Amino acid sequence: MITINNEPKAYTPIFLGTTQHSLRLSLEILIMVGMKLNDEIIETYNVTVSAIELGYLPSIGSEIAIDEITGSELSGFKAKVTASDAHIQNTASTYLAKLVDLKNVGRYQLLKGKKIMTQNLNAPKLTNDNLILIRQLLGVTQPELAKKIGVSERTVWGIENGSQKISDKFVDKLLVAYPELAESIEVQFDWVSLTFPDLTSKQVIADVLRLQENLFLERPTSQNFYTREMAFAGEKNIYIQDFAPVKNPETQAVVQKFGTTLYLTGKGTRLFEKALLEQNMNWRDFFEKARLYRGHLTRLDIAINDKWGLLNMNDLVKAVQEKRFWSKSKSYAVHGNVDDGWTVDFGKSPFVIRAYDKHKEQANKGYDTDVKTRVELELHQDKAEYVLDAWLNNDEKLVDITFDILYTYLWFTNGKIEDQQLKSDTVRDEIEATVEPMPAWSLLTALGKKMKFVREPKKQSVERIEKWVLQSVVPSLAVLKKTGHWHEIIEAINSVELSAEHEKLVMATTKNAITQASKQLNINFVKPTKKYNEDDEQGKGS
Repeated sequence: MITINNEPKAYTPIFLGTTQHSLRLSLEILIMVGMKLNDEIIETYNVTVSAIELGYLPSIGSEIAIDEITGSELSGFKAKVTASDAHIQNTASTYLAKLVDLKNVGRYQLLKGKKIMTQNLNAPKLTNDNLILIRQLLGVTQPELAKKIGVSERTVWGIENGSQKISDKFVDKLLVAYPELAESIEVQFDWVSLTFPDLTSKQVIADVLRLQENLFLERPTSQNFYTREMAFAGEKNIYIQDFAPVKNPETQAVVQKFGTTLYLTGKGTRLFEKALLEQNMNWRDFFEKARLYRGHLTRLDIAINDKWGLLNMNDLVKAVQEKRFWSKSKSYAVHGNVDDGWTVDFGKSPFVIRAYDKHKEQANKGYDTDVKTRVELELHQDKAEYVLDAWLNNDEKLVDITFDILYTYLWFTNGKIEDQQLKSDTVRDEIEATVEPMPAWSLLTALGKKMKFVREPKKQSVERIEKWVLQSVVPSLAVLKKTGHWHEIIEAINSVELSAEHEKLVMATTKNAITQASKQLNINFVKPTKKYNEDDEQGKGS
């Protein structure tokens, strides 16, 4: 018997497991509970329960000592556990000790879903199949590869036939000899959103971003329950939403409600990286600064750019369709087609792994890119904070963390995965030990940690308008010019009044310095370095 929202039910609560990433520092965990009636699970609830009251997790499928559930789908459900005061007192010290250990290793370990909290990061070892694939992609023979990297042909032959292992020294030599390989995969931020509960949008611009406020267009909005939006260059690349000040009708006093959200889209991150360059800062500096203002990540997208064409989306989609993959999430979806490009999503918010054809996506928009395939980690709320904690509080590089998550959560194989293998308690270990991996995917995850986390600062541009004019307007202009109407066109261009959005775009495009700090820095913006390695010792660029 159990009570659900004050209504007695003749159900037996059954433990169905914990949900991913559910343990919190408050010692509350989110678990799934099934309502059993006449040997059938009638319905399930995801409920928050005190880890101290629960004491220990029962085996999946066994009864759990819950006597009451309250709440709703909207606000969430909470459960009360039948436990004596003595039991609570006996278990509290144990869980507090675990809490201390947890804080020492960083919350990122929770994202990985490990039962044992360790600092070790996972990655597959390079294999003979990986080296064969590398050599094929480089288009070289065994003797040519051996000569180029300064090892014996016997070493290369021994690795490829499986009689010799690949050492880190060998990989380092390979990357030095073939710099195009070292630059073929890179990691960068592709979306950043932060909430600041104590600031207004103008304070975020002035104090956190340190951008020139006159480059932002202020306009009303109704998105996300906010009433005001400040958009850099009038476009939604770098924008901040908050509450416009209002007058109290009784006192006529101006009332300002605090709380704001900063959005840096994919293009916005590149534009803001120019601001970081001007301020002699890197991303780590920025996030540490944001936290001083109580900034909390609401979304963080980490992009893995495959410029080599290592991953073929047709191959990945085929593997998904043939169930030749394993994912911690049971949810996945395939979108697109061969012509326009495929997209495959694994998981749902707050954590999604997405792989898609970046080159075709940009081509469909009329743009060009050197990225062939992109794999993204899209993290929301606490999941984003877990990763940021691990990066800021430990000695781990973001590249290591990124590929550890990818390796831990998703794996593609060449062979079929049997249903029985998916039921194993150690399903991932079972699959890796018995099913041949997809060489391209295992190479990506194994080689990825050798790659760079980069910044790619870009100036605000009118490329979008220029592209539209060249494609849609120029042919018509040519007709007008040849028919003697060119003079009227020039007069119209000279006399037209630009909108507020266009005025901001002109200002942001023509100004080299977009931050308040640029006046004090001696930086050459005429020929800026194209990319900056965030993992350099200083992290300030190269």
